[in-house]
Amino acid sequence: MEPQLLHSVTESVATVVIRHPERRNAMTAGMWRALPPLLDGLAADPEVRALVLTGEGGTFCAGADITSLREGPQEAQELAVRAEEALAAFPKPTLAAVRGHCVGGGTQLAAACDLRFAEEGALFGVTPAKLGIVYPASSTRRLVSLVGKAGAKYLLFSGELIDAARALRTGLVDEVLPGGDLDKRVAEFTRILVSRSQLTQAAAKEFADGRTGRDAHWAERARGSGEAAEGVAAFLERRQPRFTWTTSG
Repeated sequence: MEPQLLHSVTESVATVVIRHPERRNAMTAGMWRALPPLLDGLAADPEVRALVLTGEGGTFCAGADITSLREGPQEAQELAVRAEEALAAFPKPTLAAVRGHCVGGGTQLAAACDLRFAEEGALFGVTPAKLGIVYPASSTRRLVSLVGKAGAKYLLFSGELIDAARALRTGLVDEVLPGGDLDKRVAEFTRILVSRSQLTQAAAKEFADGRTGRDAHWAERARGSGEAAEGVAAFLERRQPRFTWTTSG
């Protein structure tokens, strides 16, 4: 079966599926290259208001396909970082839905999402120390922002895998669901996300990610958007708000 990234859009939620079952959904060079333009297209789609990244079957992603490392570890790492940064820069809320192994490049991708929901039994690891690879500085900083310095050092120094319960305690994941409940919870939560104001979400994402200096930009966008007027009217009329501002517009 050809390694590939599958995607679909349902009820304003884009789902990107990592598909490489012969190697536990490991990312090939071609898959790393394909992710940024795929994300660009979904970001530009006004129908899309949130994105879910997951793996096919019972595994999220076992990292980079090791065969690509033999061809050039540095080039493979650069491809992975470009894909990671494209995912982190996606202007709408992103959620990684994790089953099974989420290791190496898999954790790199999951960490680049805004949120991570995992099924019980999921395993997480950052394994460059097993291969003698220097983990990228940007990826290290992102990991530190989630789990703190000590947690990042534990993962990076040892390359050991941690279970979903420990990942939850350290901040690597946001929710852990019993087996069989992950899809239901992701669908439920993304319905909430797409019902909220994209203006609020886009500004909050930028501020939370440490991108500063655009306070005036967002204040101007808020004044001209009509989002607050709609939110207040909906509250007073006891109805669901109909937010129309979009990052795609």
